[in-house]
Amino acid sequence: MNRIAEILLDWYAREGRDLPWRRTRDPYRIWLSEVILQQTRVAQGMEYYLRFTERFPDVASLAAAPEDEVLKLWQGLGYYSRARSLQRSARVMVDQYGGCLPDTYSDLIQLPGIGDYTAGAILSIAFNKAVPAVDGNVLRIAARLTACGDNVLDPRTRQHIRDALAAVMPTDRPGDFNQAMMDLGAAVCLPKNPNCESCP
Repeated sequence: MNRIAEILLDWYAREGRDLPWRRTRDPYRIWLSEVILQQTRVAQGMEYYLRFTERFPDVASLAAAPEDEVLKLWQGLGYYSRARSLQRSARVMVDQYGGCLPDTYSDLIQLPGIGDYTAGAILSIAFNKAVPAVDGNVLRIAARLTACGDNVLDPRTRQHIRDALAAVMPTDRPGDFNQAMMDLGAAVCLPKNPNCESCP
């Protein structure tokens, strides 16, 4: 694991996907993309992200919108609880954080719909904080790299992997590191039939 950061960042510089939420450091847009992409493929989520950011360009506009308008824009993505949580979180941000996303793990994790993975993604990408974003893809990659035979769904194994990644995560580019892991899991280190010959 000690060499993973340098190798991954070099690979990401060459192979990273060009996505609209990667062209910004706006915490709102990064958070929105992460929520949309839960249980959703990137190709499908892109259209929703663009529509949402056009209609709701910031936290305040999302918080102020009628719920039925938010749900209408969400139509087709499924898991409508995500849209409701998104808006509830936006309202908390307006009431308690001046319309901004908080920049600490302890505050983010308290918001509706933001779990460990989403908090790590937001903190690393938007705020440049070295916090791993550990989801199923990352667990699979780490287990394969280290030949870990433990159940990655066990909370202790998950925490062990999270700690190992935190120890090797570059403090100057934590967002790129997390996004490189995301891309590796999405394009190369697939659950079935991984493309091992293309693995950096």
